[in-house]
Amino acid sequence: MSDTEQRGPGDTPSESAGEKEDLPPQALRPPSLLALPSYLAGHVARLGHEALVDAVGRSGLRLPHFATLTALADFGPLPQHVMAERLGFQRSHLGGYLDTVEERGLVRRTRDRADRRRQLVELTDEGTAEQRRLGEAVRASQDAFLSCLDPDERRMLTLLLRRVLDADDRADG
Repeated sequence: MSDTEQRGPGDTPSESAGEKEDLPPQALRPPSLLALPSYLAGHVARLGHEALVDAVGRSGLRLPHFATLTALADFGPLPQHVMAERLGFQRSHLGGYLDTVEERGLVRRTRDRADRRRQLVELTDEGTAEQRRLGEAVRASQDAFLSCLDPDERRMLTLLLRRVLDADDRADG
């Protein structure tokens, strides 16, 4: 019997025995959803987030801890409330994240000499070294996550995502 004769009258080749697994991945999702950038961005973000969480988690830290170390590496010492704003964290949550990295000797908090009511947060030498180690692990995770894209495509993806984020920042500012 031919392949066509084995299928029922309304069956398509993709519906016949065991052939669904052979469909290209994009056919497994509704095409109308695949046409929505926000749908795509949400799913891709979830995949990338998992890669980041795994990379940072191997150090015993969580992504917010890495974010605090990275903010300090990029900006230098910051008042605690400024760091919360720049990272989009609630101040009370940031306090808990800082407690963890401070207990590990990665940051230190001191009184701001210009305003004694404020706490300044800065990286310790150990924190600088840990942020660099984590940064390498995170970059490797992103390289693996985006391995289907060549370097120019990765740069373009990052540029386009930044453009959307920057526009939102300007609208909020």
